[in-house]
This record gives sequence, C-alpha cells and structure tokens, in this order.
Amino acid sequence: MPSSRLKTLSRTCRIVSFAAVAGLLLAGCATVPTDPAAHAEYKQLNDPLEPTNRAIFAVNEALDKVLIRPLAEVYHFILPNFVEERITVFLRNVGEPLTLVNDVLQGEVDRAGVTFGRFVTNSTVGIGGIFDVATDLDLPRHNEDFGQTFGAWGIGEGPYLVLPLLGSSTLRDGVGTVADTFADPVTIGLDQANVSGLALGRIAITGLDARARNLEMVDQLRRESLDYYATLRSAYRQNRRSEVLNGAAPDEGENGVPGFEEYEDLDAPAQTDPESPAPAPLSPTGR
Repeated sequence: MPSSRLKTLSRTCRIVSFAAVAGLLLAGCATVPTDPAAHAEYKQLNDPLEPTNRAIFAVNEALDKVLIRPLAEVYHFILPNFVEERITVFLRNVGEPLTLVNDVLQGEVDRAGVTFGRFVTNSTVGIGGIFDVATDLDLPRHNEDFGQTFGAWGIGEGPYLVLPLLGSSTLRDGVGTVADTFADPVTIGLDQANVSGLALGRIAITGLDARARNLEMVDQLRRESLDYYATLRSAYRQNRRSEVLNGAAPDEGENGVPGFEEYEDLDAPAQTDPESPAPAPLSPTGR
C-alpha cells in the first residue's frame, strides 16, 4: 500500500477514535433518577450511558472471543517466550517518549529524568530497546498518558465509557486517548518519515502482544465475575485513580475488586499463573 494511503489511514484511525468518544456522549445520557436511593447509586456508578456502554461491551466481547483471543493464542503459541518478552520490552521502550511528554506536562522533573534515562539506556545498551537494561540500573519503569495528566491537573474523570475495541475508559481518559494519538512523538516521527504503516503495525502488535499476556487473567475474571461488565468498570476506575496518584492508594473506591491494568500496562508475563495475585488498568498507542 502506498505510503500516502497509509498516512491517510493512520490519520483516519485517530479521527475515528475521537468520533467514538464524541458519539458515545451524544448517544443519549440516561435521565438522572430523582429517587434518593437511586440517585445515590447513580452518582456512585457514574455510568449514565450504561445501556449504550453495555451494548458496545457486548460487541467488544464477541469480537474478542471470535477473533482477538484466538489470534492472541496463536501469537503466544508460535513465539518462544524469549522472543515474546523482547517484543514486549521493545513496545514499552517506544512508548517512553509519550511518557516523557506527560511527565514534563505534570511537572514531574525527577520522573521525567528517569524516563529519559530509560529510553536512552535501553535504546543503546539495550540494543534498540529489546532489553530492559535500565531497570537493573535503578531506573524503574512507569507509565504516563494524557488521561493521567488531565487527572493530575485536577480534571475529573467524568462518566464511565466503553469505547469500541479500546474497552474501559472515562470521558477524561477518552479525550486523553485522542490526545495520545496526536501527541505521541514516535507516531509523529513515523508520519513525518512517511512510514505511517509502521504506526498502524505498532498499534496492532501492541494490542495483540498485550492480549496474549493476559489470556488466563481475562478468562479468570470472566469465570469469577457475577457481572463482568461491573467488575471491569470498578477495577478500571480504581487503577486509574491510583495511576493519577503515581501509585498511591486512592482515597475512595469500591472494595473487593481485583486489580486489573489496561492490557498495555501489565507487567505480567504472557502466561500468568492463575494462583498469583492479579496485577494492578486498551490503548492503541502502547501507553
């Protein structure tokens, strides 16, 4: 496919992500209940678009079961663990520039220095980012995105959203996802070099790699949840609040919900041990 068409397709994907957020908000918010008990529950859940969210969630689940999960199983089966780990580390390394941008925007000078040091170290000593040498040099990995930056600026999370393909989000994080796709230095560089096909390939392999690392995790949550939708909603919110606070425990949140990161941010290996505790929150930019 010509590079001009790939570039157009890449830009279209970003516009579609924005349209998905806007479309959900315009889909029709539920009427706020007047009954005191119902109103209190409504505020706690903060999910005025629940009927629409559940419909999109059902489509995402069906797509995962018939296409994404099978592809992830094949990906995990055919790749040796060593190769799969190298792909994961490489994808995380190319996500460091976006983390650096958000570190700076949050005024986190020390964390920005760590991120910069990680990217330089792993891109050089780590042979193009396929080995995480920086962690052994006391430069621990952390993740930042525009949703977290907006939260650090004091912007509320807004209503819960389920985005097509991307899954759990909120109004703030949905807008942050759009910002991520336009402000990611790696994506901008690939666009400028007229190799947008690599940007699209990165999106695809990031999602596939992350899904492969969570095969048993997702299956376990599906089996054990009385309401899988509600479980993911609670887990997503708790983990995003913790991320906004840079890992500190949030002051509020539902109890008894297993920690569950977004697929891209999990530090678990591809085939997780079902007896091990669930890690603490789908983004196309590899955040």
